Amino acid sequence: SKTNKQTHSLLQDLLLEPRGGERQEWADLLVLTVATQETDGFRRFLRSAKHFNYTIRVLGKGETWKGGDYMSPPGGGQKVRLLKSALEDIQEENKVILFVDSYDVIFSSGPKELLKKFQQAKHRVVFSAETLIWPDRHLEDKHPHVREGKRFLGAGGFIGYAPNLKQMLSDWSGADSDSDQLFFTKIYINPEKRVNEVMLKFEDGRVRARNVLYDTLPVIVHGNGPTKLQINYLGNYIPNLWMFETGCTICNEDLRPLSGLQESEYPVVVIGIFIQQPTPFVTVFFERLLNLKYPKNRLRLFIYNQEYHHEPHVRTFLEYHESEYQGVKLIGPEEDIDPETSRDIGFDMCREDIDCVYFFSIDVDVVLKNKDTLRILIELNKPFIAPMMSKPGRLWTNFWGALSADGYYARSEDYVDIVQGRRVGLWNVPYVSNIFLIKADTLRTDLKDPDLFESETLDADMAFCSKVRDKGVFMFVTNMHTFGRVLSTENYQTNHLHNDLWQIFENPEWEERYIHENYSKVLKDGLIEMPCPDVYWFPVFTDVACKHLIEEMEHFGQWSGGGNVDKRIQGGYENVPTIDIHMNQVGYDKEWHKFLLDYVAPVTEKMYPGYFTRAQFDLAFVVRYKPDEQPALSPHHDASTFTINIALNQVGVDYQGGGCRFLRYNCSVTAPRRGWALMHPGRLTHYHEGLPTVEGVRYISVSFVDP
Repeated sequence: SKTNKQTHSLLQDLLLEPRGGERQEWADLLVLTVATQETDGFRRFLRSAKHFNYTIRVLGKGETWKGGDYMSPPGGGQKVRLLKSALEDIQEENKVILFVDSYDVIFSSGPKELLKKFQQAKHRVVFSAETLIWPDRHLEDKHPHVREGKRFLGAGGFIGYAPNLKQMLSDWSGADSDSDQLFFTKIYINPEKRVNEVMLKFEDGRVRARNVLYDTLPVIVHGNGPTKLQINYLGNYIPNLWMFETGCTICNEDLRPLSGLQESEYPVVVIGIFIQQPTPFVTVFFERLLNLKYPKNRLRLFIYNQEYHHEPHVRTFLEYHESEYQGVKLIGPEEDIDPETSRDIGFDMCREDIDCVYFFSIDVDVVLKNKDTLRILIELNKPFIAPMMSKPGRLWTNFWGALSADGYYARSEDYVDIVQGRRVGLWNVPYVSNIFLIKADTLRTDLKDPDLFESETLDADMAFCSKVRDKGVFMFVTNMHTFGRVLSTENYQTNHLHNDLWQIFENPEWEERYIHENYSKVLKDGLIEMPCPDVYWFPVFTDVACKHLIEEMEHFGQWSGGGNVDKRIQGGYENVPTIDIHMNQVGYDKEWHKFLLDYVAPVTEKMYPGYFTRAQFDLAFVVRYKPDEQPALSPHHDASTFTINIALNQVGVDYQGGGCRFLRYNCSVTAPRRGWALMHPGRLTHYHEGLPTVEGVRYISVSFVDP
């Protein structure tokens, strides 16, 4: 593409020049920078320079960097060598040279303002300033005290006339690994600015950095050393990348469109699926994975499962769908591989596959609701990008907007706005988790080191993000679409057959899994039938909910004998007994009460005006009818104000016969629909009986509400 061709030519000597009539005004300014490779930070620097029409010359292209980094002992001499060499070719006496780093610098304003401020300084060379002295603290006493501002020199940016800079560098003869900071410190020129006290200033149609300590508007913002995180934050906005008037101005740049491609032309993606703890709705996770709108023959799966509890879920998925994918690698709990190593193995599966273009990492607690997620992330064309995921009703997300001094979570100024959708775009952040897409080329180059998730002091996710940051790879998160959410796993228990049933308090996924798709129409559109007087019929459960309740009860297996003596109930005697299992026997009484309160009570109050219920119950149970066991139930009243009777399986398929007859009205419901509830008064008016089941097995869930 045209954009990619431009990217590949970034390191040309004369990179950017002002347009047309703008050139004369600041023709005497030249920006020099060193960049031996094209990083995310360099592209950001270049974008800001182009925005303000700076003339840029890049030094050191293609060289191997030997000058160290900010996490290592002093270095940077290579920059001095390259600058000294470049200055030898500049003969103009009035040429003003701005020398800045590029990986951690952005321009906040244009050349005109820069030259004006330089001239106001009334010095031939001006350096930026630092609060701390580095690398030789023994030189502190030799620095003069200043009336205001910062005391110590910073080598990451300075401006001056070419002849003066030549003179300043004339004595340099050091090695590439020597300290540029120490060299310039010993020369010593007056200080100017730093990043730490900078905040955003939004103006009409423009966004700038404002130094709140000195109440100035810097032209150049340099985030050196630990303050690189601050420059990443500012770089989300400056220059005019995001404004309240326009939103994101670069989100549609440098895209990789997939529309129009043949399936065989789609990039090959390795999807890494990580199951590291007992997690609800794993079956649903695999269903959503299957529904991703991406050719399965261009997908390879790496599945890491640490939990024996989830082996049936993984086996079932692979049994039915493994052949649909280009390839599958599975690591099970019996292999005893730790989670950190598993993620490195997943990366290697992509690194070593010449056809792999992306690695898509997903933890199993991710609810991937947007079927286009993978396509969207690929089309945004970033080396590392994550979709924003949240937890409903909370400000928790899968990214951090800032880090505390000790490297843990801190809330950035814009975090809440991003989470709540008041600011929408692409955000360079210091930490992501749970789900991200990373280019294979990035894994093979910048992130080729093994043990990316290992650390003696940090958790695996924090260690990984720290190493990604140290390599200068930007971690972007996007909230331009709604992608899904992350499950709560804290209270997930595994002592039942269908443990997801118990998640009604924890995760909204429960409702999507178990509540009928047409339930919302009951209240909004009046999807309620009245087959008999004051008997209301409405959908409430999905087929999956019905199936799971039946299987849970059969798995428990302790069905009552159907006799009148019943020690489970108050008084120990049942007038009209059934063969059943009570909800409290399987530890489901609290969950069942919440179900009645959330999904039955609103219908009750709608259909019986003036009646308010707290959905209290003494008896809630699943009944089993069989021709050779208990086929029917004699006429009776219920010990309730109203009763809920939910059909759990299908007449004509699972059984024949059955139903309910209301004697007072000589009215029968003989074809109950699976997942639909019958709601009727329990006493006085609705004397009723259970009609005989003549074949198969019939299951119903009965609740005596407000006894």
